[in-house]
Amino acid sequence: MPHLTDSDVTAAGRPRPGCRKQPGEEGWGRLALGVPGLAHPLLAPAEWGGLSRSGASLDWVVLNVSGGRVDRKVSGGPGERPDPHCLEAVGRLRNAGVCVLGHLDLCGGERPHADLIGDACHFLEWYRVDGFLLDRCPADRAALSRVCRTTAMLEVLSDDGHLVLGQGVHPYPGYAEAADQLITFCGHWTEYRWSQVAEWTADYPAERFAHVVQGVPRTHLEEAARIARWQGASTVFFTDRTERAARAGHSVQTGRSQRIPEYTANTAFDTLPGYWDEIVSQIGLGVSE
Repeated sequence: MPHLTDSDVTAAGRPRPGCRKQPGEEGWGRLALGVPGLAHPLLAPAEWGGLSRSGASLDWVVLNVSGGRVDRKVSGGPGERPDPHCLEAVGRLRNAGVCVLGHLDLCGGERPHADLIGDACHFLEWYRVDGFLLDRCPADRAALSRVCRTTAMLEVLSDDGHLVLGQGVHPYPGYAEAADQLITFCGHWTEYRWSQVAEWTADYPAERFAHVVQGVPRTHLEEAARIARWQGASTVFFTDRTERAARAGHSVQTGRSQRIPEYTANTAFDTLPGYWDEIVSQIGLGVSE
């Protein structure tokens, strides 16, 4: 049975535990957009330009300069040197008041701390990012202290910049105290429409959670928005694009006896969805306004 049913509401009309819909919210409610990354500005110039003209609807945009590394185990970062095309794209976004996040790959918690901090410093020095997305972040209790050590250092380096943990699943609850936002869903529409929310998330405001969903048909956009609101997420990214190669790592266990899979590029987020203008018009200012 679908996730959104009358059983989500008590007899008194209040949401049941874990069901976060706010009274009186209809349509797209208070949703805003988070863009998890685009192809390099040379490959997607129209997309980067469009983002700078829809800043009122954007919570953040992720910058990933280098894409997959040569060894295919690290999913990108700031590159080897400042990229003038990325500098220009980031400058337009920041001038429009958009929060830009640097992409850091935690490799399921196995990436050396010094490497992460080095990439973070390059992002800050070269592109003056406003915070970071920590991709492939572990979600288990055992890794929490390591992640907290990293986020504490990033807060100092970025002067309390915005931190987002890209776990893609509901993690151990303690992670909610380690960053400003958690991506608690990252996957395909066929999974999202049947997904369930962890009850502990009801203790936090919707601004603490984000959902990234690919393969959403245009005819199901309203349903996707309702699921996000009912599950208590205020930042979303819906796209009709689908990946041609699956990106591994979100749900990988990271015990010492297990190897982190090699990174495989996810092409679903290289471009904006075909219905981008429609989404933006529903949430805020249209790209042509």
